[in-house]
This record gives sequence, structure tokens and C-alpha cells, in this order.
Amino acid sequence: MLQIELDDGRVVAGQAVRELPLERGEGRERLYFTANRDLDGHVWHWLPVDAIVASERPPDLVVLERRRHGQFIGRLIAVADAGVTPNHEPQQAAWDSLQARLAALEQLRSERERLRREVVRPLIRRLDANPGDTDARRALAEANERVRALQEAMRGEFAVLESVDGQRLLQPLDEILRAWQPNAMSLPQKLAAWAGGVWRFLAEGPRDGNTAGGVWPAIFGTVLMVMLMSLLVTPFGVLAAVYLNEVAHQGRLTNLVRISVRNLAGVPSIVYGVFGLGVFVYGIGGSLDEWFFSDTLPSPTFGTGGLLWASLTLALLTLPVVIVATEEGLARIPVEQREGALALGATRFETLSRVVLPMAVPAMLTGVILAVARAAGEVAPLLLVGVAKLAPQVPVDGEFPFLHLERKFMHLGYHIYDTAFHGSDVQAAMPLVYATALLLVLVILVLNLTAIFLRHYFRVRHGVQPRP
Repeated sequence: MLQIELDDGRVVAGQAVRELPLERGEGRERLYFTANRDLDGHVWHWLPVDAIVASERPPDLVVLERRRHGQFIGRLIAVADAGVTPNHEPQQAAWDSLQARLAALEQLRSERERLRREVVRPLIRRLDANPGDTDARRALAEANERVRALQEAMRGEFAVLESVDGQRLLQPLDEILRAWQPNAMSLPQKLAAWAGGVWRFLAEGPRDGNTAGGVWPAIFGTVLMVMLMSLLVTPFGVLAAVYLNEVAHQGRLTNLVRISVRNLAGVPSIVYGVFGLGVFVYGIGGSLDEWFFSDTLPSPTFGTGGLLWASLTLALLTLPVVIVATEEGLARIPVEQREGALALGATRFETLSRVVLPMAVPAMLTGVILAVARAAGEVAPLLLVGVAKLAPQVPVDGEFPFLHLERKFMHLGYHIYDTAFHGSDVQAAMPLVYATALLLVLVILVLNLTAIFLRHYFRVRHGVQPRP
């Protein structure tokens, strides 16, 4: 973290991001991330390189990650309780006090979130199902009182901060998430901090308008949606391919159906999204609400976008891929295999189920691999059938029926789109966009490698040779 002195006397602290030539005249200018939005009104500064007269890395510079206003870069003066006049403490003593109090606050914060997750939310759902449950209402009041007590215990302490240009700031400690001194860290400490940042990115939810925090709900939603889509599309695609290749009379009508299936693979994905919105969400979902959830109307339960409708829409989108791949695999199985089974006394069903289909499993998995690769990256249909900008609660929990198909969910692809184009600070969101895009590629790679491993296993088991 640099502290820079300019030729006009200004002092700025921040991190260099990139450098470009000046639009007019000779020279170059450098973009610095300087944080301190609540003090300066903005967090980015373009500084002419020729105007920099001194640059150093002071070890006492402190970086704070806060819930509001983003990061702070400056110096720590003291840590004190509310109502107490703070004294200027030695730098190391103030730093040790800050770390100890932040650790205690993190424990209180974890306990508060545990109460909300394990006690308050189940009791609220219990009261929604039975409003007359007095025991649940009493327990909910007690749990809310415990949550309020924890919140009060987290308040009342603040840090006295000072920016490099001399501005003072009183920062409540409960608004600080983490604090570190980048210029005083050793290489092992920097590696540990980097690993901790990667873990928080993978395990935490987004915050600050999706420009900070992690992407765990989006990872979970993407993987769960792809798994549900695969479970839905595989049986229907295999059955359709088996019917077209093994059961149906091979004539003009069958050929016309094959051509139609191949044409469906080229339909724009947004068309499937409109179809899913009209048929699945408003049609089937609206009917389910009228039949089973009339008490909650006009607030919809299944008559709005959700995980189930998104999975069905993408299953319909990828169905032609699975049909074509499976039918190609069935067509490559030698006729002698079928004739040999029939000659040994097997029925047509036994030949199909015990000889033909096991040999076609690699082709089926090829179709599933292609379907997963396409579905995991689709965003346009999801805009209409269930994806959400922010859904921190994943659709799986300990409450019956455990998997809540009616809930909205987050998706890595949509998270990239929303963060890159709808954020208030696109420049600050760029690292998050790049990291999320890389993560989406890795998730698709892991899903595909799993299917490829299964395909190889079935090929070896049934002695199927790969197509040259």
C-alpha cells in the first residue's frame, strides 16, 4: 500500500491499478484505489505520474474492510468505548486492542447469525403454518430478545482513525469486518491473507450491492440447478431417442421428427425462457397455487419464478442435445449384438435393456456432458424463470421438505452479468467479475469431468470402443 506525495502538497494513500498515457499532452497518468468513500466522496484518483514527488510504504498504514462505505485506508489512533474521550495510544497497543475486540465481535456476530438461522427462522415458518401456536410465539419472542441483546453487546465501541491527509474519523467497531496492515505483513502472512480471502469469496454471500463479499449462494444455486436439470432431461432424452431409433417405424414421419428435434437445438435460448414463463410459471405454477396454496394468494408460491421452473426450462433447452447424442450412440451399436441376443432367446425388451442400453450409456453421458456445458452458462432464460439478484438463503435447509423448489436462487452467470453492468462502481467490481467468471468455468469443468469419468467407466465395463 503506497503513500504518495504530490508536487502540490497533497498526500494520497492507495493501491496502483493501471497506468495510461495522457489524452492531451505528453506524459502518463496512473489510477489509484484510495478508498475512504465517506471522507472523499469517491475511491478512485487519476494522478499524473510526473506530479508524484515521493512514494513510500509506511508499515503503520491500516486497511479496514467495512460493511458500509467500502474500505478505509489510513492510520489507527486509538480504540475506545462510547462516551469515553480517547487518548492517543501507542501504535502497537492500539493495533493489538483492535484485533482483540474484532475477534470478540466476530464471535458475537456468529452467535447472532446462528440464532437467526437455527431458531428464529424455523419459528417464523412454524407460526406461518399455525398462527395460533402460543408456544412458538413465546419462543420467538425470547429468541428475538436474545438477538437484540447480542446486537447491543456489539455496539458501543469505536476506532479513532486518521487518513493520510489528516482527516479524523470515528468508526464503530461493529461496522468493521476485518483489519490488516499490508506493509507490515511478512510473505507467509500475505499468503495466509490471500488464502483467507479466497475462502471468504467461496464461502460467504455477497454484500454492498454484489460488489463485495463472496459467491457461495451463486455456486450452490448453479450446481443444484444443473443437477436437477440433468435428472430431468436424461430420462426423457433417452426415452425419446430409444423410441425414435428402436421402436418407431422408420418412415417419413420419424425422419420429420428427427429434423424437428435438430432444429430445436438452434432455437435462441430466450425463446425457451419466454416459453417457461408462460407455460411453467404462469400456467402450471398458477394452477398449483389455485389448487393447493389458495390461502396464500394473491402472493404466489409456485406461480412465480423458482428453482423448479428454471430447471425444467433448461431441461427443455438441452433436451435436443441429449436426444441426438443418444440416438447417435444407439445407431453405432452393431446389429449383430441385437441379433445375437434374440437368437439366444431374449425378448426385445431384454435385448434393449440388457444389451443395447448398457452399450449406449457412453453416448448418453456425452449428451449429458454437452447439456451441462450449455445449461450451466445460460443466463437469458433464467432472467424470466427464477434467478435473483440477491438470494442469500440457499434453497436447501433442515426444514421439511428440505429442498424448496419454489424458491428463487442465485446463479454465477447472472451474478457476473449483474455485477458487471448494474453495479454502482463497475471499476471496483471488475476483480469480482473476473474471479466469478473463472469460478464458473471451473464449476463447468468439474461437472464435465465427472460425467467424462463416468462415461469412461461404462465404456471399459461394457467394452464399447470410442468412435474414431
